[in-house]
Amino acid sequence: MTRLLVGPFNRVEGDLEVRLDVADGQVRQAWVNAPMYRGFEQILQGKHPLDAMVYVPRICGICSVTQSVAAARALAAACGVVPPSNGVLLTNLMLACENAADHLTHFYLFFLPDFTREVYAGRPWHAQAQQRFSTVSGEHAREAVAVRQRWLQIMGTLGGKWPHTQSIVPGGSTRGISSSERYRLGARVAEMRSFLERVLYCAPLEEVVALRSVDALTQWHARDPLRGDLRLFLSIAQDLGLEDLGRGPDLTLSYGAFAEPAGGYAMAPGVWNGSTLQAVNIAQIAEDARHAWLADGGAALPPAVGLTLPQIDKPEAYTWNKAPRLDGQVLETGALARQLADGQPLIRVLWQRSRGNVMTRVLARSLELARLVILAEQYLRTIVPEAECCVATQLPDHADAYGLCEAARGSLGHWLSIREGRIANYQIIAPTSWNFSPRDRQGTPGALEAALVGAPVAEGDRTPVAVQHIVRSFDPCMVCTVH
Repeated sequence: MTRLLVGPFNRVEGDLEVRLDVADGQVRQAWVNAPMYRGFEQILQGKHPLDAMVYVPRICGICSVTQSVAAARALAAACGVVPPSNGVLLTNLMLACENAADHLTHFYLFFLPDFTREVYAGRPWHAQAQQRFSTVSGEHAREAVAVRQRWLQIMGTLGGKWPHTQSIVPGGSTRGISSSERYRLGARVAEMRSFLERVLYCAPLEEVVALRSVDALTQWHARDPLRGDLRLFLSIAQDLGLEDLGRGPDLTLSYGAFAEPAGGYAMAPGVWNGSTLQAVNIAQIAEDARHAWLADGGAALPPAVGLTLPQIDKPEAYTWNKAPRLDGQVLETGALARQLADGQPLIRVLWQRSRGNVMTRVLARSLELARLVILAEQYLRTIVPEAECCVATQLPDHADAYGLCEAARGSLGHWLSIREGRIANYQIIAPTSWNFSPRDRQGTPGALEAALVGAPVAEGDRTPVAVQHIVRSFDPCMVCTVH
């Protein structure tokens, strides 16, 4: 048995190390370490509840809108306030823009550059991968960065700046738009559609969203396997067997994405178990800190009464991340989970065939990206310029509430307790907290820890490429994980 430490990883958000036990050319066991502590939970204690809207967007520089939405929803629940339709639509537009930017960044800057490495020099697609995705010189990667920058102007317009926008509040959005602004924002959405249809898909967005069976995907890919970057990825995945790499758990979680003004969600919530979609029972969520450098209270704790107290000399601890569980079970969250909960037929068939894996995670994000741009168009058309977008709120002196949201990387929850008009407790479970969790007190590995088992590792290889593919397929955000 060989012990291998891989990290710190590049091209992930934040700090990450993975410890591997390797034998007979494959990973036998894995331990995932989030080596950075930040302590937002301690910072928030004793603050005025509305101060959360200033602090929590700064948890992360790439999903700050989502953090704001989760905090605003927790505060709105505490106040008993319902934002007006325009406020909901403006928030949804910002969420769609941020999640789409994250998916685009993951595809072009975090994930695909791995396939430009010399280890793949003999593959028939390698030259195309280098031309399109190389870190500095890749033609499509550079263009994606430029398009992303202009796309983020939508959030800058609506929020004053990005990241760490301040327009999202419990009562809705403090920033409405005029008719002329809606026109200008529509031009940015059209630019993103044009890039995706010309470069990523080489097909209309509606054609991509309509891929609903394995046969349809196979035929679409076979028409021209190198035309468009998604088809090129499918060629790479087929050649390298990425569908057999990095199998995830048998359960996935989505809180539901894009709450609609009249009720319901644009993307349905639920726990998918392979045959049925079950409602998410929030009361069954608990965090186990047995293997975290944090006080654990002697048992897994619901986040409403959770602790985030450093205990650096704790025996058997190896990460700052807790282990979230739903009714004691390990789940995977992210675009794959959202598409499964929403009933996307192609993704459900692929999941039945091989569960979550490197290929299905990236494909689910790619399909969702097309839908996010279509949703952004719909929200822009539906927003009523100059109409009310925010209502006043009255904070109670005592309250317990939570706010849920879907970030690009998956299910995000904020749990808030107010006592005597101040924050008494604030706990956050981020998407990567679920996916990159450590073992719990029963010794059950987290989703990534289990997915790494069986990954091939060549003798003497200190940075196994298969391990990196699996890690990056989850698109980790470690700064959100440790808050």
